[in-house]
Amino acid sequence: MDRDRLLLYAITDRALIGSRSTEDAVESALRGGARIIQLREKGMPHDALVTEAKRVLAVCRRYGALLIVNDDYRAAIEAGADGVHVGIEDAPVTEIRALAPEGFIIGATAKTVAQAQLAERAGADYLGIGAVFPSPTKPGAIPVSPEAFREIAASVSIPSVCIGGINAENIRRLRGIGAAGAALVSAVFAGEDITANTRRMLTLCREVFR
Repeated sequence: MDRDRLLLYAITDRALIGSRSTEDAVESALRGGARIIQLREKGMPHDALVTEAKRVLAVCRRYGALLIVNDDYRAAIEAGADGVHVGIEDAPVTEIRALAPEGFIIGATAKTVAQAQLAERAGADYLGIGAVFPSPTKPGAIPVSPEAFREIAASVSIPSVCIGGINAENIRRLRGIGAAGAALVSAVFAGEDITANTRRMLTLCREVFR
C-alpha cells in the first residue's frame, strides 16, 4: 500500500453532502488533493452500491485516485473498485483475499494489537485504528488513546491510519503516534466548500504525519 495515498483518507457520508451527488462531493475532495476515497453507504442495497461505486470510480480515475468501498467486498469487486475496508464484524480478510483479484486492496479495522496482527497475517494492506477522538459519525465507537494507537501501529509492518472525530482543531495532538495519515469524514465533507476543507486538512496532515 502506498503510504503517501493514506496521508488524507477521505470517507464519504451522504448525510453531510446535502443535495449534492456523491460524485460531485468526491470530485471536490479530489480537487483539494485527496488521493484515496472510501465510499461508505451504510444500508444501501448491494446492486445500488455497485452502481454508485462505478460512478464514483469514474471520477476517481480522472484524478488518479483510489476507490475503496466500505464493508461490501463483493460490490467492490463487481464495480472494479481498488479495494474494500472491512470492520471487525465484517467478512474476514482471509475470505476476501481468497476471492479478490490480484492487486485488490484490503483495509481492516483494528482496536487491539491482537486484531492488528491477525489482520496483517490474513493479508490486510493497511489498518484503520480508532476512534482516536469522539466521532459525530460513530457516536458509539470504542475510544483508542494515542498511546494505544502507537502500540497497535508499531506491532505490524503495514501502515495504519487514525480515524474518529479528527478535525483542524485536534489533529496536531496526533503528532508522533506512528500513523501514516488520517481518515476524515466531517472535516472534509461537512460544509459548503469541500475542496477548501480538503486542502486545509491535507496541509495539516503533512505537518503532523510527515
